[in-house]
Amino acid sequence: MNIFSIIMLIFLIGCSIAVSATKNLLGAVIVFMAYSLVMAILWQQLNAPDLAITEAAVGAGITTLLFVLALRRIRGEK
Repeated sequence: MNIFSIIMLIFLIGCSIAVSATKNLLGAVIVFMAYSLVMAILWQQLNAPDLAITEAAVGAGITTLLFVLALRRIRGEK
């Protein structure tokens, strides 16, 4: 394993801890998006471009958008 992969894995662990520890929901969604982008980079490093594209599109794109829209709707109802 090269140093880049090790740094990305450490960042992934940090993101997963930060998502579960943060109290701010929008902050958790942003950290989750960063987690998904790093995961897509790692899939690309593992020579799995189909999984990388899917992770980037679904994990960082669609899921983040749905979470932000859900937060907006929840905060709008208060």
